[in-house]
Amino acid sequence: MLISIHPDNPQDRLLMKVVDVLRAGGVIIYPSDTMYALGCDITKKKAVEKICQIKGIDPQKGHLTCVCENLTILGQYANQVPTPVFKMMKRAFPGPYVFIVEASKNIPKHFRHKDTVGIRVAGNNITRRLVELLGNPIASISLPFDDEIMENNLDPELIYERFGKQVNMMVDGGYGNLVPSTVIDASQGENDIEVLREGAGSLEEIGLVVE
Repeated sequence: MLISIHPDNPQDRLLMKVVDVLRAGGVIIYPSDTMYALGCDITKKKAVEKICQIKGIDPQKGHLTCVCENLTILGQYANQVPTPVFKMMKRAFPGPYVFIVEASKNIPKHFRHKDTVGIRVAGNNITRRLVELLGNPIASISLPFDDEIMENNLDPELIYERFGKQVNMMVDGGYGNLVPSTVIDASQGENDIEVLREGAGSLEEIGLVVE
């Protein structure tokens, strides 16, 4: 099913249809502030396994992202984030960044990878409201795009043509973006921060200097 939702003023009545799918253990394709992504309720083990299957990765080895409504939930899902790292995350979110931090025991085992978790607070209005209405973070990973024509990776209808049969619902929130998020590994503490991928999120804007 393809459902169109206004990107600037997402309609709650439509978002609740997506929430119902997620709560039932369904898998969705949804917009973020970067690329379209696969997502499911983080608590649904079979759904998490399904998005890994679509992506073509091993659930025990795949780096999935925990998409949160805001950073107030950080204490629930992450262990002792150092103050400098937390301040950096506050500058980054909401926005196109993923911070890998030490996972707490509240993160489901089927989601954790080597006791770390990727945290993201997306700047996309649809995503943020969707997570708020769901009441749980969304387990997320980018779609398995290849070297096909770029338009196929941007246009929601073309994305749905290609992946629609593999998911329960796709949220059309307008054209996507081909630039991925910036991924920062802060799991080893403030003195050993590593930029794993520089993408749409500016390092300078969050005060991170890479030598």
